[in-house]
Amino acid sequence: MDIRQLAAFHKVATLLSFSKAATELKYAQSSVTSQIKGLEMSLGVDLFDRLGGRIQLTEAGQRLLPYAEQMLTLAGEARGATVGSAEPSGVLTIGSMESITSYRMPPLLEFFHHRYPALHIVLRPSLCAETCHALRQGMFDMGFLMEAETQHPGVQTEVLGSEPLTVVAAPDHPLTKVAKITTEELCRTQVISAEAGCAYRELFEAELNDGTGEALPFLEFGTIESIKRGVAAGLGISLLPTACVQDTLDSGLLVRLDWEIPFEVFTQLAWRRGKNLTREMRVFTDQAIRFLAEEYGR
Repeated sequence: MDIRQLAAFHKVATLLSFSKAATELKYAQSSVTSQIKGLEMSLGVDLFDRLGGRIQLTEAGQRLLPYAEQMLTLAGEARGATVGSAEPSGVLTIGSMESITSYRMPPLLEFFHHRYPALHIVLRPSLCAETCHALRQGMFDMGFLMEAETQHPGVQTEVLGSEPLTVVAAPDHPLTKVAKITTEELCRTQVISAEAGCAYRELFEAELNDGTGEALPFLEFGTIESIKRGVAAGLGISLLPTACVQDTLDSGLLVRLDWEIPFEVFTQLAWRRGKNLTREMRVFTDQAIRFLAEEYGR
């Protein structure tokens, strides 16, 4: 085994695509294929199952993945220690949900773009459960979570703060005229929500279902922007992070409903438990805390 083979294996295992791995590594696809074949020959096992146009890790590949990650991490640390004052570089793969990527991270990404141009940050859209799984499997370097729980099996977190939430409606919605809205009143109106798997959606849904004793139908939209447009068009109400709707509240396109939210979710930066953080990961963690924690009043 050599570092180039392990780097090719790790990238293919992360992306489950030889062509995408070649693009990110800036290799010809044939070179990536050759590196993987050489690694398989040296180990005497197949690391990937080729299923038509798709690939997946074999059991041997799954066992190798965390070791490959550790060896690549150590190689990066050794390189950084040897070079000394060199700037952080390479690729950080980070899983994040839409509300954080679009509404919280732009100032942080702008900082890294100008301050550390050699460090390439790759964002992967991912719900919290998917992010935790990818972190445990070594497919993401780091990830952002928005959950009520702050303890996750196999994952270590830094809590950035409590994420403010707001129930919004169109200005002419009947509930905008009601003070101290009850849960029962919310149960009688159409709700537009993010896809299943979103923590605040599931908490909201559970609260409304408890109020009626039955499962209420949610109108499920694919993105936060489509939810906001649907609410503005009068299709229903929605619960969203305040940061995602502040612009439409300020413009008057949407209105905040007077319902006391009985639960709380926390935005967290996460990585695999026991993982030795590379210099690049430490820099990202420090700056994420600096940029984002300020927004949560830390």
